[in-house]
Amino acid sequence: MPAAPASGVAGFLSGALPLATTIARPSGHRLPDARLHELLEGYRRAARGPRRRALILAVTVAALALLAGRVAEVDLPRLWDHIGGFVGYFDRITALEAGGGRVWTDPAEWFWGLKKWGLLLADTLLIAYVGTALGAIGGFLLSFVAAANLVPNPWIRGTARRFLEFCRTVPDIVFALIFVIAFGLGPVPGVLAIAIHTMGSLGKLFSEVVENIDRKPVEGAVAAGASWVAVVRFAALPQVLANFVSYALLRFEINVRQASVLGFVGAGGIGQDLIEAIRKFYYNDVSAILLLIIATVMLIDFGTEKVRHSLIGAMERGA
Repeated sequence: MPAAPASGVAGFLSGALPLATTIARPSGHRLPDARLHELLEGYRRAARGPRRRALILAVTVAALALLAGRVAEVDLPRLWDHIGGFVGYFDRITALEAGGGRVWTDPAEWFWGLKKWGLLLADTLLIAYVGTALGAIGGFLLSFVAAANLVPNPWIRGTARRFLEFCRTVPDIVFALIFVIAFGLGPVPGVLAIAIHTMGSLGKLFSEVVENIDRKPVEGAVAAGASWVAVVRFAALPQVLANFVSYALLRFEINVRQASVLGFVGAGGIGQDLIEAIRKFYYNDVSAILLLIIATVMLIDFGTEKVRHSLIGAMERGA
């Protein structure tokens, strides 16, 4: 009995068959060389198009980046000349002002203001918490109005979406500056600024989650004569609640960092002491406050990550 012809894969692996013999007719006969070369050239032409498009895209992006740098007056030689000052700043904030040693060799001197900074950091956490809670409530309510699968009226839906766009487009530090002028220094401007920006951001994310729900419960509730509020309560909300909480926790972590920055403009929290230390060149205080903020954000990130994973796991098990 004659041996069965080797397959193309086996031929490639063993090296026993040339490329030409891997393309065969069902009968086992080898295609003519001219036909093989024609197929090979067709493949090369087909592969040449995506490579050319990828190259054109890369060149276009690089050209636009260079143009943007030129318009923005980005001076790379100057950046290179002053990079040492940037690195040197981190060297100064980790060196004790008295004695010249490193800050970690004398923790008591380094964290001399720990009690005061701890209270300010607690204020920052409260600003972020209250702002996130208020913003999440507003985003929660508007997300259902902005969802196309629940509100077919384009005027109502468009108004809600434009309002959410306005809230998240204006930077929260701009809102904080406005509220500082209106209400004075303190945590209130920070809370309001974070709440408005959070409402815009979470409203957008929440509405996208709502638009991806299973339509069958909604259609069933509508067919049963349920009101719009009942449809949201019993058909949409059970499908999206876990994702809503997950996004809100993620936003809280972001807002802790933002609350620290808002203190730069007098919106309360530890940011006020941080900007004062930077302006007065209290290098040790800068590093101590930054370390406290980083450690706090890391702990919050760790905790919220655990909660988010638990919620997502519970949602998947329920599905």
